[in-house]
Amino acid sequence: MAVPKRRQTRSKSAMRRAQHDKVTAPNVAPCSNCGEPTMSHRVCPSCGHYKGTKIVEKKSAE
Repeated sequence: MAVPKRRQTRSKSAMRRAQHDKVTAPNVAPCSNCGEPTMSHRVCPSCGHYKGTKIVEKKSAE
């Protein structure tokens, strides 16, 4: 098993850890039916369409 020859400095450890919390934003594109922003490869939550076809019936708000 490899063992470090020298102790890593606090600044080098912090530089490495600084990358841990970086998160990329999800890929958002407009819906082809209603134009609402939706995540790619998912059914539109506002209208229920995916690639131009109706997949999910929209529940009416009563």
